[in-house]
Amino acid sequence: MIKVSYSIDIMDPKPMVKTFDTIDEAHDWIHQEVASRVEFEVSHSPYTMSESDIQDLETNEYALVSISDGVVTEFISK
Repeated sequence: MIKVSYSIDIMDPKPMVKTFDTIDEAHDWIHQEVASRVEFEVSHSPYTMSESDIQDLETNEYALVSISDGVVTEFISK
């Protein structure tokens, strides 16, 4: 079983936790959730965002994710 924790920010005391049967399912969910959060930020920003700004948002979002299989925890980075 794969456990994924996804925080709102680095100080989030209760991150969202999901469990998956396979690492592929976990990765798929992570990528979809990151894309959703980045899209929300872009669409609600009062400013035009450059591709570099969007990549920075993605990097920040991936830093909020951790994956645990009960033994090893890894942080996803792009």
